[in-house]
Amino acid sequence: MSETNNFKENLSGNTHVRDTVPDENMAYRQGLKNRRRIVVKVGSSSLLHSSTNRLDYHKIDVLVRELSDLKNRGKDVILVSSGATAVGREVIRRTKSSADLVEDSKITVKQACAAIGQARLMMTYQRFFTDYNQISAQILMDKNSIMENLSKYNLYNTFSELLKFDCIPIVNENDSVATYEYSVGDNDNLSAMVASLMHADLLILLSDVDGLYTDDPRINPDAEYIEYVPHLDENLMKMAKHSTGSESGTGGMSTKLQAAMIATKSGCDMVIVNSRHMKVIHEVVQGRNYGTIFRADPDPDFDLQDYLESTT
Repeated sequence: MSETNNFKENLSGNTHVRDTVPDENMAYRQGLKNRRRIVVKVGSSSLLHSSTNRLDYHKIDVLVRELSDLKNRGKDVILVSSGATAVGREVIRRTKSSADLVEDSKITVKQACAAIGQARLMMTYQRFFTDYNQISAQILMDKNSIMENLSKYNLYNTFSELLKFDCIPIVNENDSVATYEYSVGDNDNLSAMVASLMHADLLILLSDVDGLYTDDPRINPDAEYIEYVPHLDENLMKMAKHSTGSESGTGGMSTKLQAAMIATKSGCDMVIVNSRHMKVIHEVVQGRNYGTIFRADPDPDFDLQDYLESTT
């Protein structure tokens, strides 16, 4: 029996997923309307044209409009955005010196791409946010920003002041200088860390998949969709897939489930939803049945710093 079939068989008696009454899912989602601090993570593949790997300005415009509307409703909004390395890579590819620029280039090349792309990406975001009368700010961080008490304290204070000023912080890993031991490695986990640090009550992961499946639906047509996860248990964590469906992305379902663990244990709901249409953000916040929701399941013994130290 395959691992996937084993998983399905294990789930068959799991009341947390298989036997959940749909009304419970919808009733819980209605509460998302009342969430006050929302972290939204957008991946590289959601920001780029798939055919050219260049920025999709239409999708960015809709994303910014959605976040601006949340802000105008009185929500605290934090955006965790990938894309810097991909944007920088595309810039360099258009130069004569790009002959040996490949996906698995050495880390110094990726750091250079990130440095170029981060400036361009922020310039793009600021232009769009200004159009909607919003103030945006950039925060670059790495794992060390949370692992060290003083850095964590300063980071928390910076976020707090920006939110008091009605700013929308735009967060990315500091890829241009982050070394391996201090690198988070993906923005799924980074967004969950930000949600945990700032006591957010909703984390939305905008992805290129509809949500959580029992297997990769791009490979297995029999993969079953899971729309509601009130408790993230070991069986679900075993589903993790390390692959990603795009050249630009760095995280697969594995990182999303890790993010769900961090978020839910910190008392934050998390939704994985397809970013095909960025307007899905307000559908989620309005409590409609889009994507997979992982219900907040606070663990009083969970400590973010301890968790990071255990994964270093």
